[in-house]
Amino acid sequence: MADVESAPGGGGKPPPYKDPDDGRQRFLLELEFVQCLANPTYIHYLAQNRYFEDDAFIGYLKYLKYWQRPEYIKYIMYPHCLFFLELLQNANFRGAMAHPTSKELAHRQQYFFWKNYRNNRLKHILPRPPPEPTLVPAPAQAPTMVPLPPPVPTTAVPPVPAPSSSLPSVAAAGASAMSPMQFVGTPGINIPKNDMRNPMGSRKRKKDG
Repeated sequence: MADVESAPGGGGKPPPYKDPDDGRQRFLLELEFVQCLANPTYIHYLAQNRYFEDDAFIGYLKYLKYWQRPEYIKYIMYPHCLFFLELLQNANFRGAMAHPTSKELAHRQQYFFWKNYRNNRLKHILPRPPPEPTLVPAPAQAPTMVPLPPPVPTTAVPPVPAPSSSLPSVAAAGASAMSPMQFVGTPGINIPKNDMRNPMGSRKRKKDG
């Protein structure tokens, strides 16, 4: 009975398929196909040949989403393939990729991403320089009072007494000054007399002999 069930024509279930190389060839084939999806031209080729109208192929695309898991994604060399694999799950995208215009648009956007991706990413990775410190004006300070030097001690100068003389004081004379004639005859005051004569006049001229 057991031999009949295991026979090819028997009614028993066939034995499960076992890869001769433990799935290595299958792994490589699926990895190659998934990475081909990074090329918009190849997706356009699949759409024009109506592969996206086959339900089995649509199911195969859903099955390939396991490449998004961490244990498989480390083997992906072209990460754009996972982005397009996600877009291919949408029927509208599959239909649009049949047109050459959509293919060129996808290719052009992919090019711009490659061109600007590094610069855009470096803006988020590289540390930004610290902002320049703003100069805050210092609070106004009251002017410092400079201490005055100590006063120089001054010695008291005694008043000079007025010289005592027999001359009448000016204050006693009143507001008017004394004329020279008032000094005449005053005892103790000798006013020299000016000789108005010509000193040369006392000499007699020699007569011409």
